[in-house]
Amino acid sequence: MAASLWAVGAACAAEQQPAPALGLKDCLRLAESAPSAVSVAQQERDIAAREVTQARAEFLPQSRLVNGFTYNSPLLNNRESFSFIPLNGIREYASLVSVNQEFDTSGRLRADMTRARVAGEIAATSVALTQRDLRRAVTTAFYRAVLTRRIVKTTQDALAESRSFERRTRLMLEGGEAAQADAVKASAQVAFLEQALNAAELEARLAGQELASFWTRDVDAPLELEDSLDANPPAPEPEPVRAAPYMKRLEFNLLDAQQRGFKADVRRARSGLLPQLSAVFQYGIDSTAIRIGDRGYAAFINLNIPLFDWNKSRAAMAQARIRGRQIESTRAISERMFSKEYQGALARVKRIYEQIGLTRRQAELTQEDLRLSRIRYEGGEGSALDVVAAQNQMTQARNNYYTAIANYLNAKADLEVASGR
Repeated sequence: MAASLWAVGAACAAEQQPAPALGLKDCLRLAESAPSAVSVAQQERDIAAREVTQARAEFLPQSRLVNGFTYNSPLLNNRESFSFIPLNGIREYASLVSVNQEFDTSGRLRADMTRARVAGEIAATSVALTQRDLRRAVTTAFYRAVLTRRIVKTTQDALAESRSFERRTRLMLEGGEAAQADAVKASAQVAFLEQALNAAELEARLAGQELASFWTRDVDAPLELEDSLDANPPAPEPEPVRAAPYMKRLEFNLLDAQQRGFKADVRRARSGLLPQLSAVFQYGIDSTAIRIGDRGYAAFINLNIPLFDWNKSRAAMAQARIRGRQIESTRAISERMFSKEYQGALARVKRIYEQIGLTRRQAELTQEDLRLSRIRYEGGEGSALDVVAAQNQMTQARNNYYTAIANYLNAKADLEVASGR
């Protein structure tokens, strides 16, 4: 009995323990384990892998067992002779094992194999690109959720400070030590911050829903997140020695694979102008009666030599070559665009890191300014407007500080993408 009570108590205690807060790595793991665009890309990769198997099978002999029966009506004036000349008799029975082997003299099968392998490479690269984009989207959503929650906390602190000042102002008004205008200013500041808190809470709720939507349908459930904005962010890494790290981006792997695919298309189109050799071997019965003694075998060698195709193959070759030149143009455009993205991400990381120090100093100064403004006001040397202005500046400075940290972490994630990491 005691053991049972202990087990029930332990279970209840476990249920009462709060769920561990989710860090960025936890959110990435949850998003990658849930069905997403990555899952679809992985399925496309598996589909492309089957194309290689199909293309490889074209190099192997194709065998089949064919069974058939044909009835050919006899002539009206001679019942012993069949009426259709191309057929072999009135009744024909066929049971043949056929083996068909195609020899890739034109290069079509090899081009198909190359095209299938390239399709697999493209699908695999698409999986990596989709995973990268998913991780980037989750990272953005995570820092947005953390930032909006921190802004809610900052606004709550500012509202508590404003309400404290409002109460102090009203007490001073009752004692004849403050003017009615001061109390009105203090109350207006409280109303303003209440509205700002309401908007901040809505933004935080929407940000949490956006983040949770990456792995669950219950997006409005409470989501505990690690607040990574209190820790000092690491300084930017030095610029790499390599002049163009963005050349390692996965997009270039995709373009290279597409280029190889169009070259395979050229070879496949050229195969329509070249001879193609095939052989067929048959063994079994093809007779007017089912007799084992009628069995035999036959071999057929076929050489298909194209003579005139109305420029169809040449047009297909020219089409594939033009598409290859399109890839070259796209690559040149991408190099310029990715260079711009890399340099922009590098500049943002450096500048935003400098902003963190500036906004930290700004927050410290505005907090001290608010303290001094309240002391001057309560001593009769300052105005309520100075206190209200100091409250607004302190709230904005704190929000600027945490926004700078979140922007810096996002900029570092952008730099990793732009650097091909």
